[in-house]
Amino acid sequence: MAAELTVQIEPRWHDKPLTLADLTLKNAAGNSLSVTRLAFLLSAAKLQREDGTWIGAGDWYAFVDLEKKRTAFTLSEVPAAKYKALRFDMGLDPAADKSDPATRAAGHPLHPDVNGLHWGWKKGYVFLAIEGRWRQADGNDGGYSYHLAGEPCRGTIEVPAELDLRGALQMTLVMDAARMFNGTHRIDIAAADSTHSGNDGGLAERMADNAVAAFSLLRVEPHAGVTDAPPTVKVTSPGGVSLEIPAHFPEATWPADNVLTKAGISLGRRLFNDGRLSATNQISCASCHWEQLAFSDPPRFSTGTDGQQGKRNSMPLMNLAWKSSFFWDGRVSSLREQVMHPIKDPLEMNETPGHVVAKLQRDRFYPGSFAKVFGSPGITAERLGLALEQYLLTLVSGNSKLDRALRGKETLTDEEKRGFELFFTESDPGRGIRGADCFHCHGGAHFTNNAFMNNGLDADGSIADAGREKVTGNRADRGKFMVPSLRNLTLTDPYMHDGRFDTLEEVIEHYDRGVKRTETLDPNLAKHLSRGGLGLNPDEKRALVAFLETLTDEPEE
Repeated sequence: MAAELTVQIEPRWHDKPLTLADLTLKNAAGNSLSVTRLAFLLSAAKLQREDGTWIGAGDWYAFVDLEKKRTAFTLSEVPAAKYKALRFDMGLDPAADKSDPATRAAGHPLHPDVNGLHWGWKKGYVFLAIEGRWRQADGNDGGYSYHLAGEPCRGTIEVPAELDLRGALQMTLVMDAARMFNGTHRIDIAAADSTHSGNDGGLAERMADNAVAAFSLLRVEPHAGVTDAPPTVKVTSPGGVSLEIPAHFPEATWPADNVLTKAGISLGRRLFNDGRLSATNQISCASCHWEQLAFSDPPRFSTGTDGQQGKRNSMPLMNLAWKSSFFWDGRVSSLREQVMHPIKDPLEMNETPGHVVAKLQRDRFYPGSFAKVFGSPGITAERLGLALEQYLLTLVSGNSKLDRALRGKETLTDEEKRGFELFFTESDPGRGIRGADCFHCHGGAHFTNNAFMNNGLDADGSIADAGREKVTGNRADRGKFMVPSLRNLTLTDPYMHDGRFDTLEEVIEHYDRGVKRTETLDPNLAKHLSRGGLGLNPDEKRALVAFLETLTDEPEE
């Protein structure tokens, strides 16, 4: 007989519930601060039997992220018995840390699209990330980002508890984030606002000591069960359709209720290019997503049916199977839903799904094609969305110069290699570390964390587009937008949600010295403000541009 133990992590600050983005928190060094991100990886869970021996959970990992509301993990198939302690590691053993994330199934805690803690091209994971803003009495403020990685930062949490696992139990643990700063070692943000896990004078190791001591038992109670993970379909060629997906890409979650077929993809492609989806029968999806430009649109704002302009730059379409939300503000969670919004938007196609269906039904081609794809006669708005979804899921970008270099088919130039190093290196001039700090938001195989960030384009009083806040209603999301992929950058200008920058050089100048102070600015950018910016020199900026140009897809000869 097997039982199940669910462990709930309750984040706190000095025994009070921890609220994200609350700048009234205090630490022992006298800093006023907030926490905007708290995420960590756990492994090697074990339970101690009554005779003192331990049983392990095997290949077990968990990911906890306060912002994503992932605050629980489960030990399943536990032998039904009484136990007297739980033990788990903060961090990963060296083998797991250096393992290939592309081999992890979609939804796995070590999948980079799940945790956002993988170092991408540099290999290895961040075990714990705590980020936020800080402010001093004199008004000076900035951001901090502490990231713990590497074997010296790995630690073990052991919680004594009477666990009668002859039935399902829930254990609740407190993780007091204040102890990250006020534990055995006192951390003064004003003195050191970032860690480098190996090049920071031992700061990361001291924080790791504090982190291990931050856990304590709150209660143990009966638990009726846990919610199953959402179903996924692990495929190499969905529905028998051959898709060229690079080996270094993590697994995607393909829709189980819309398996890709050649007929479905062909139908979706035809619909994507059909102007009848608009009120004037002139504007198609392809009108604002040019295939030769990585499915982006050259103008700053796209033009709709009656010459009206949109309000945001048209996003390129690529690697959509790895995304869980769409549009700059993330207002929808599926492609089949996303495709209907431009059709109905008065500034875009200005049509109704019902009118579109009626027009398609009068066509000689579409009724038979829909019947072939879906197995029965009938054209509906739902089927229209599913067909477009099938086509969009095939738009895979993964054949850039960098991808080919990873396969040993090309070699980066010295300047491109220098740009690579700058891209994936923290900026900390005080410790002699020169970097551009890009990887926090643009790491991993897709060069995006698919999260929503405020990148300091405008100061608080000048934010014209509230972005994510319009969707969530949360003031902490003001000015935040989806972090776009950096793939195919040479084809997808202009840049940013409002297309304000025409060149990569302008983008780099913004991140170097143009970031504006704002209440919701991402901590990884805010931490540079007190230093006057990144301080990149002209050679470093050129190297960054050279590296970014290696991210554009090209046909192999």
